[in-house]
Order: sequence, then C-alpha cells, then structure tokens
Amino acid sequence: MEGAVKIPSDMTNIYRAERLVDTISEKLNIGDEQYGNILVCIVEAVSNAIQHGNLNDVTKIVYLSYSYNKGKLDFTIEDEGNGFDLDKVPDPTLPENVENIKGRGIFLIRHLSDEIRFEDKGSKLHITFYID
Repeated sequence: MEGAVKIPSDMTNIYRAERLVDTISEKLNIGDEQYGNILVCIVEAVSNAIQHGNLNDVTKIVYLSYSYNKGKLDFTIEDEGNGFDLDKVPDPTLPENVENIKGRGIFLIRHLSDEIRFEDKGSKLHITFYID
C-alpha cells in the first residue's frame, strides 16, 4: 500500500495530512495510541515544512508520501526550502529553552516515532512506525 498528497504551503491545508493519516489508520486498523502518535508526528512534520521550510509561500508545495509493507509504515515529508542545520535546533528539554517554542516539533517526532532520518539538509524527512 502506498500513496502521496501535495499540500500547498498554507496552514489551512494541514487537514490534508490529517485526512491521510485517518485513511491509513482505518485501512490498517491502527489502535488509538499509535494513531495519536502518527497523527502528531505527521502534522508536526508538515507544519514545519510549511512554516520553516517553505516559509508559508503558497506557491511552494509540501510533498507527503507513505508506504506500508509487512508491518512497517514509512512517511516522507519534503518541502521546497533550503533545509536547516539540525545541530542548531534548540533542545526543548534544557532549562534555558523551556519557554522557546522552537525545536518542540522535532523533539515530539523523535520521541513518538520509531525511526526518523533527515536528507537534503533537512528539507526531506523520513518517519517510520512499526505497526503493532
């Protein structure tokens, strides 16, 4: 099973990512807890791609694709931006960053998914979940 959607870089289009996760979850009969983890990760990744990657430029697209094979659900989120330096993203768990909103999305994705991998200077993110 696989598929993809193109999402114009406007936050009002985030529902497209939510709808895709809903459809996949129904087809795979994913439980509530895992569904919640997947939804948070994909929404955060697409939001980051829209806001930070494509800088809310509605002429740019976020590409969201997925594949499922033998219990492994892979998502790829790709924006048209210039990428970023992952080492410069603040750790939201450090006391000096508690009130800083930057870095929280990546932190959540790292902790709620089974694997993540960045490519193309961070403009492409692969997120993997092992379905129970």
